[in-house]
Amino acid sequence: MSKPKHEQQAVSFDYEQAARERGFMAVCGVDEAGCGPLAGPVVAAAVILPENCTLQGLNDSKKLSEKKREALYDAICQAASSYAIAMVDHIVIDQINILQATYQAMQQAIAGLSIATDYALIDGNRAPKLDIACECVVGGDAKSASIAAASILAKVTRDRYMMEMDTQYPAYAFGKHKGYGTKAHYEAILKYGSCPIHRKTFLKKFYAAHPEIDL
Repeated sequence: MSKPKHEQQAVSFDYEQAARERGFMAVCGVDEAGCGPLAGPVVAAAVILPENCTLQGLNDSKKLSEKKREALYDAICQAASSYAIAMVDHIVIDQINILQATYQAMQQAIAGLSIATDYALIDGNRAPKLDIACECVVGGDAKSASIAAASILAKVTRDRYMMEMDTQYPAYAFGKHKGYGTKAHYEAILKYGSCPIHRKTFLKKFYAAHPEIDL
């Protein structure tokens, strides 16, 4: 008899199991948070979950409430065989572009694992250059348990950072929109100009349309 829908695991270990059946021993899931915002870092996480791991409600971080993400963050950190989180800041993003900065964060997260992994499941359709085998999984944060776990660690870490930045730069309301380009965020930039954690390359078109603003 199948479990009621609300009791079923939202994601599965199918991708991880398939990799293990091909002989890989330590399979990690990798995901990022913060590619789109106008301010702050991009954050990536890598997570290795044990085969018998059960995390109730595990799912794509975007489909979870903030309260649920926070609860799962702690549960993932306790249950994971290994996890690592890496952050690449707005300065590097402006220097090398957001895609390369995201790759750098993913590489650093994988390198930071305490267990040497030999296979990485990467959310999306593109992967950074790695010294290990990897597989891209489109929509992986809603399919793979380890990618979903990584998505939660990355999202919660970045949100916490932006909440800290909200206390330093309260005029921009980072605590509400976490740096994304909301109407209120653009209005704040129009009024106050940019702050030290804004991604200047992300604001080029906006500034071109509003030359009166101080960059």
